[in-house]
Amino acid sequence: MKTYTRWLLNLTAALIVIGIVAACAPAATPVPPTPVPPTAEAGGPVEVARPSNPGGPGPAIGLTGDVTAGEKIFVDSCQKCHGEKGVGGVKNEGSDDGTIPELNPIDETMVDKDPKVFATNIDLFIEHGSTAAGPSPKEKMDSWGDSKKLTPQQIADVIAYIISLNSK
Repeated sequence: MKTYTRWLLNLTAALIVIGIVAACAPAATPVPPTPVPPTAEAGGPVEVARPSNPGGPGPAIGLTGDVTAGEKIFVDSCQKCHGEKGVGGVKNEGSDDGTIPELNPIDETMVDKDPKVFATNIDLFIEHGSTAAGPSPKEKMDSWGDSKKLTPQQIADVIAYIISLNSK
């Protein structure tokens, strides 16, 4: 009987120690998905378009965007540079190709079957802004998130709208 009691006490002590260690361990922090580059038809990874300004995904990635609200924000804040419904055609003197990138269709390297990765690829540009390649581009994309010109929810809404333009 003494052996059983000792065994039971040791088991109880072990469970208490495990419980204390588990309670003191730091909580796991969710990590946003890392955009994965698409694979080229000819074999091998393709470099995904990235903004010139550094920074990671913003808080909009954790929110659900509203396409209708995103369309209004796009018209008010983005259409001047990216064209009606994102079709482009707006001049940007001094950039390599002389225009501001269209968003409809968006650069194919940014598109991903995983909606979170696709949203992250768009979010990086909206959050941090970008300067087009070229000797002296006249127009530069604002850092809508970093400058707090748009809230995280507004950015999520614009992302949802841009994805909707590229899902048809």
